[in-house]
Amino acid sequence: MTDLYAVIGNPIAQSKSPFIHKSFAEQSGQDLDYVAILGEPGRFREQIDDWRARGLRGLNITAPFKLDAFAYATDLSPEAETAGAVNCLTFTGETARGDNFDGVGLVRDIIANLGTEICGRRLLLLGSGGATRGALSPLLQQAPKKLVVAHRSDEAAAALAALFPPDPALEFKRYDALAPAEDSKFDLILNATSSSLHGAAPPVPPYVFGVDSLAYDLTYGKGLTPFLRLAREAGTKRVVDGVGMLVEQAAEAFALWRGVRPDTKPLIEKLTVPLT
Repeated sequence: MTDLYAVIGNPIAQSKSPFIHKSFAEQSGQDLDYVAILGEPGRFREQIDDWRARGLRGLNITAPFKLDAFAYATDLSPEAETAGAVNCLTFTGETARGDNFDGVGLVRDIIANLGTEICGRRLLLLGSGGATRGALSPLLQQAPKKLVVAHRSDEAAAALAALFPPDPALEFKRYDALAPAEDSKFDLILNATSSSLHGAAPPVPPYVFGVDSLAYDLTYGKGLTPFLRLAREAGTKRVVDGVGMLVEQAAEAFALWRGVRPDTKPLIEKLTVPLT
């Protein structure tokens, strides 16, 4: 019997998850079907209960249902608990295990695919929303020299900081406090805001970028976003979008569900769009 998996979101037609997971299944000889579900706001629990009755074994979750999935889960991984959001549910009997693989996928893409060390490096993470919540713990586990979270809202930053134990490497700063200085440049600058989805750039000053920095936009498939363009104009040679993160977090879910880790590089190459 073919095993059933799915992704839920709204909108969902643009999702690459069905293509990714079916490609993983073909690559690894797994017998599964993977479908996209158009979620209805306010009916997440009802919809998922219905799909579970049809045999759904696992579910990926995208916007705007990651908080609904968090509330739905009966068990949470430490990463999901810290992030306060779930992007993967695994169903076993009455149990619904909630995971969050966004940060893990981001770190794996940076280190394994892009060949960039995080340990001992200076990181600037833009934004204090859900994407940052999911990324912070996996990034800190890599022991960076400094990880600065740039934000607009002191209230949101304080709420985010309260989720993590004190760490000498972790610092929260408003964008306007990123003053030019000898140590103003960062090795990695990661845009975890939603600005690229709206064709805008976060208010980050150009002097945070160095020639040898890596500028990473967690948004994918948008070409040269305003953030990446800003990095290039500041002289940064290496700019990438989040397609690798997308594929790597999907691979984490696939490995959990099927017990085999797929090769991600062919899919990353296939899904990568020119940054022009």
